[in-house]
Amino acid sequence: QLQASGGGVVQAGGSLKLSCAASGRTFSMYAMGWFRQAPGKEREFVAAAWSDANTYYADSVKGRFTVSRDYDKNTVTLQMNSLKPEDTAVYYCAGKSSRTPYATKDPGQYAYWGQGTQVTVSS
Repeated sequence: QLQASGGGVVQAGGSLKLSCAASGRTFSMYAMGWFRQAPGKEREFVAAAWSDANTYYADSVKGRFTVSRDYDKNTVTLQMNSLKPEDTAVYYCAGKSSRTPYATKDPGQYAYWGQGTQVTVSS
């Protein structure tokens, strides 16, 4: 079970931090990350942190968002800076317990999902 927190309303150029904790059954996540879904659009990859310490980002958020993991606490955070109105969406944390496919950005490859949290960026 994944539990997300954070989100809210912020003006363009502002910052927000999302957090997600895995609880319940103890197992290792090869990857934990974030996806987002705006109204009328498909769910899209945002960022992920893999257990080999590599991180991956969507081109649209590179340089603005930072994903990080705490392996002791089994959590993943997403620090979002320089937010834009187009970042407005419901953000979902996700976990992947299988190693392959590696560095996938396909939401269908992530088996574990948290509830969504709304991020709204006003212009």
